Amino acid sequence: MAGKLYLVPTPIGNLGDISRRAAETLAEADFLAAEDTRVTVKLLNHLELKKPMVTYHRHNCDTAGPAILGRIQEGETCALVTDAGTPAISDPGEDLVALCAAAGVAVESIPGPCALTVALSVSGLPTGRFTFEGFLPLNKKNRRAQLEGLAEEERTMIFYEAPHKLRATLDDLADAFGPERPLAVCRELTKLHEEVLRLTLGEAVERYAAQEPRGEFVLVVGGRPAGEEPIEDGEDAALARVTQLRREGMPLKAAAAQAAEEFGVKRRMLYNRALKEENGAE
Repeated sequence: MAGKLYLVPTPIGNLGDISRRAAETLAEADFLAAEDTRVTVKLLNHLELKKPMVTYHRHNCDTAGPAILGRIQEGETCALVTDAGTPAISDPGEDLVALCAAAGVAVESIPGPCALTVALSVSGLPTGRFTFEGFLPLNKKNRRAQLEGLAEEERTMIFYEAPHKLRATLDDLADAFGPERPLAVCRELTKLHEEVLRLTLGEAVERYAAQEPRGEFVLVVGGRPAGEEPIEDGEDAALARVTQLRREGMPLKAAAAQAAEEFGVKRRMLYNRALKEENGAE
């Protein structure tokens, strides 16, 4: 008889958030599939448990997933855990769930900690309808496409971000949605230095230009108010302005500098895009 896959949420910062049911599930599972066993062992020590573990993360899911499924099909029960939060949410655990579902293996999710719901509930922004966007793509083209697709989104939007990419992400969000769009910056949720800042995208850009981002961030962005027209992409609008100034006889470098100042985009980036377009047009 096949076993079962359990999805067991782990604390996102405060070990006291582990539930009794989650702890019992970990204790009863035949083995654990962990994102990082070094992190999970700290939780097990807290619970005074010792369990056999295998690693399962985005770098090995193609091989580890079928191996885990095989053990479950042979009758073992597996508890899938991440370093923090709910498995399969912005996490390769979704692939393992899909694999088990396709094979007819039972999957049971234990309710528990999840950063996106914690951030949404404390944001002060509308919670009735929202969209979770996770981490934005690293590729600039894909990143821009995703944000352009959200230009008319009226629901509250939730993003995850790492500290070293926060400034660039805030810049992109301000360009996509406008500097006046309301934002809640939720940092180090449930931890000792938890912080929730309620401000605008423009204010957040200014704040973190002067302050080094530290910790893990959840960004909760207000949706577009009903009836408000989506703003034109900042870089594209600036590029159109460069073209206009060039037609009026202004040198490329000067045109890029003026348009960059008018639209609040990076001068060098704008100059390079305009130069590429002009060379391509030739």
